[in-house]
Amino acid sequence: MKLQLEQVRHVAKLARLSLSAEEEVQFSTQLSAVLDAVDALAAVNTEGVAPTTFATLTAARPDEVRDELPVDVALQNAPQKEGTSFAIPKVIE
Repeated sequence: MKLQLEQVRHVAKLARLSLSAEEEVQFSTQLSAVLDAVDALAAVNTEGVAPTTFATLTAARPDEVRDELPVDVALQNAPQKEGTSFAIPKVIE
């Protein structure tokens, strides 16, 4: 599907983008390619394919209780520590 420059200008205006003439031509070509790809997907027969909620068919791992993380391990990469806590600069005056 070939986009007209006026359509590209309209999309740019909606996105509040200021495009040069060269960019308008470039985006016209690129957006047309995206729309062609979507058209190709629309042509795929999905009859009888059940909808899914995940991109993969496997769900996340189940939660499991583990031992606490030792303080020295938790703070090993901290740039600054104060006792058993992270030290951060005061942000409220």
